[in-house]
Amino acid sequence: MGVADVRRKRLDLLLVERGLVKSRERAKRLIMAGEVLVDGVPETKPGKKVPEDAPIQLKSPDIPYVSRGGLKLEGALRDFGLDVSGMVALDVGASTGGFTDCLLQHGASFVYALDVGYGLLDWKLRRDPRVKPMERVNARYLRPDMFDRTIDLATVDVSFISLKLILPPLSRVVRPGGLIIALVKPQFEAGREKVGRGGVVRDPEIHKEVLIELVESAPKWGLRPLKLTYSPIKGPAGNIEFFLLFEVGGGEGQVNREEIERVVNEAHRKLSEEV
Repeated sequence: MGVADVRRKRLDLLLVERGLVKSRERAKRLIMAGEVLVDGVPETKPGKKVPEDAPIQLKSPDIPYVSRGGLKLEGALRDFGLDVSGMVALDVGASTGGFTDCLLQHGASFVYALDVGYGLLDWKLRRDPRVKPMERVNARYLRPDMFDRTIDLATVDVSFISLKLILPPLSRVVRPGGLIIALVKPQFEAGREKVGRGGVVRDPEIHKEVLIELVESAPKWGLRPLKLTYSPIKGPAGNIEFFLLFEVGGGEGQVNREEIERVVNEAHRKLSEEV
């Protein structure tokens, strides 16, 4: 067979056919971002016709969500043994929509994607009928009348603000008995004097202090701490992050100082050496 006889296909279609990505839309985004190599060379045109047997690879393994935040939440859902099927969720600090995407892929029926910013939510999610973007909304001032559905679950991923300012109003918009999954970023919870160079908190004792304060403050916000885990992925600057699961309502919490000690120590053993 001559060179002219080699069968060719669109690059975006080949990515899907080979199982490198889940959808043609995702393939197009990766190609245009220069993340796809054809015979070792970046190709940025999704419609480029390439030989069917051409060596094609991604610069880095693809993730199934619109951002790496989805992988963080996926880890928390797994560790907490939480099934969100059929739930109406509120994603606070939605940004690109990693958490929102993860919730939908795990069966949530509807997600309010809330962010103080504007135009951040990925187009795939923005046009999904199961998603209601709520942009330019400050989560500190949430009210129940802002939502036309009962909220079963809220997720929180915010920066440059403490959860101590977000959790109290959030407890008033999630239904009694509902759940809140909060991503704890120590650099925004500890005092400035405890944050190291580059905005990174490396001291496990400070991590423990931050978590203890949140857990022991929860009852006055009408929240019951149920479980604690750590994010399988560090934050962009290299911070180790944690997830707290709360139930809206009274009752004795299930996260004590011993559990905090155990989880923080395990997180540092597994993640401290990672770049």
